[in-house]
Amino acid sequence: MIDISQKNTISRIATASGKIFLKKESVERIKNQLVEKGDVETIMKTAGITAVKKTPELIPFCHPIPINNVAFSINFEGENVIKLTCTVKSHAKTGVEMEALTGVSIALLNIWDVIKKHEKDENGQYPSTFISDIKVEEKIKGHEQVS
Repeated sequence: MIDISQKNTISRIATASGKIFLKKESVERIKNQLVEKGDVETIMKTAGITAVKKTPELIPFCHPIPINNVAFSINFEGENVIKLTCTVKSHAKTGVEMEALTGVSIALLNIWDVIKKHEKDENGQYPSTFISDIKVEEKIKGHEQVS
């Protein structure tokens, strides 16, 4: 691990995003809450928040840091794309980019999991389903925390 003991505790914010490409019919099912496994937005957010908190367990060189807030937004782009963003806030000695990237990645995987029944073709394959464009949208470092 990197030694961060001499760094100051400051506010840290990172936003990551990613997209999942699905069949038009699957996106309609999600929009209309017709997915058998449950409310996709709630499942996605719960899984993403859990992933943010577990980032140091999944990525061994990440420092465990306090998480002050996790927020997700879901945007439907066109008829077959869902774009998620995950914003993570902390007051810590190191940034929260990996937490935001982990959160959005796991949230996207959970969307795939709950809708996969409708994405498979006759051979059980996923010819039109994929996740892409996972990236850090923004990173903000604030001022020192006042005790």
